[in-house]
Amino acid sequence: MDRWVCTLMASGLLLAGPAVSLAQGRQLDLTIEAPPSLTAAADRVRNIDRRQMSAAFARAGLDLPPQVRIALVPEDDLRARATPGWIVGRAYGAHDVVIFPDRVGAYPYGSLESVVWHEVVHLALSAQAGGQPLPRWFHEGVAISVEEGWGLSGRARLILATIAAPDLAGLGRLFASNAQHDTATAYLLAAALVADVRRRHGAATPGAIVDLVARGTPFVRAFEMRTGVTPDQAAARTWALYRRWTSWIPVLTSGSTVWLGIMALSLLAFIATLRRRAAHRRRWGHEEME
Repeated sequence: MDRWVCTLMASGLLLAGPAVSLAQGRQLDLTIEAPPSLTAAADRVRNIDRRQMSAAFARAGLDLPPQVRIALVPEDDLRARATPGWIVGRAYGAHDVVIFPDRVGAYPYGSLESVVWHEVVHLALSAQAGGQPLPRWFHEGVAISVEEGWGLSGRARLILATIAAPDLAGLGRLFASNAQHDTATAYLLAAALVADVRRRHGAATPGAIVDLVARGTPFVRAFEMRTGVTPDQAAARTWALYRRWTSWIPVLTSGSTVWLGIMALSLLAFIATLRRRAAHRRRWGHEEME
């Protein structure tokens, strides 16, 4: 894996950005590497509101990593062809991010900026944990929570996902699946769980848990010390919260109508995502022609 990243970073990518200032006097050494065809995308990444990003990370109890290297990879690149089409970005270690900009719009990402936020959260978690392991569901749930990459359509799909009430081992199996539907469901469940934990125990709870892990406390114990419940107990409580929708909505209308409505909402959200993705491509095309 490390060899793949080293090859990626040395493979003729052209654009680099200088260090930029952050709130509270902190410096983020941000390097953006991209071929000429992705110049417009690189400019968008460079112009992300880093003060807003710093504030969102701080609310979650996380520190921005001091150094981030972002590589933007076009679809005609061999590395993109070797990566499943539904994977939009990947974070490696504490510094490196790879993003496929032409894929932006696939759940849970609504924009290129949200992809950057999401992947930088992964870097921050890895750095703050000091190399200690964190569960995949926690990584993804915190990332979506910080970049706020899900909304009403995600919540509607979540109602369906929580019917099966998976434990965290089951959630891990969904993340390990090669099927996009399974991983999308896993993202939804992880996002709901972390959002509920932050609502109940404080917005900065993720960072507090990671700090305990960095000091050598196993994750499950750190989670319980900070929240008073085990991760599985927290998950069961969260699933129950969302399943309540299925108990009182049919009182207002027929069950079949409810499920048809949820499916219709999901379909509309999918169509909106496709349109947003097409709009991103058209905008990038106009910017590149100017």
